[in-house]
Amino acid sequence: MASIAVKPLVLKDVTLTVGTDNYEKHVSSVTFTPSSSTITWQGLNPDAKFTDVTSADWTVAIEFVQDWETEDSFSQYLFENEGETETMVFTPKKGTGNKTFTADVTITPGAIGGTVNAYATTSVTLGSTKPVIGTAA
Repeated sequence: MASIAVKPLVLKDVTLTVGTDNYEKHVSSVTFTPSSSTITWQGLNPDAKFTDVTSADWTVAIEFVQDWETEDSFSQYLFENEGETETMVFTPKKGTGNKTFTADVTITPGAIGGTVNAYATTSVTLGSTKPVIGTAA
């Protein structure tokens, strides 16, 4: 049995494009998550039991800092484009030849406001297609 080498991913210099704009300066976390269910059918005979798994539904959770002063901020983009579908490209490690993850996401606005004497951060979970793995140009 082969011992597979590992190169752990550290998110520290990424790119995040939604539509035609880059938002990596606004975002502190991006997580694509699949969700599927196990389904079972049981017949009247104990031997007639079948189990399968549904196709995964995908979401992408994004944590970001609110910015209501910059005209094209991520906060304002989400607020102004609610319900629209846009292409998102996430490159966890910036640079030519590194992996990219591209998906169509449904825009949902984030929260407004927060706690006194702290940066107003929030998170949003967008509906997503299954990301397609590519390579950065």
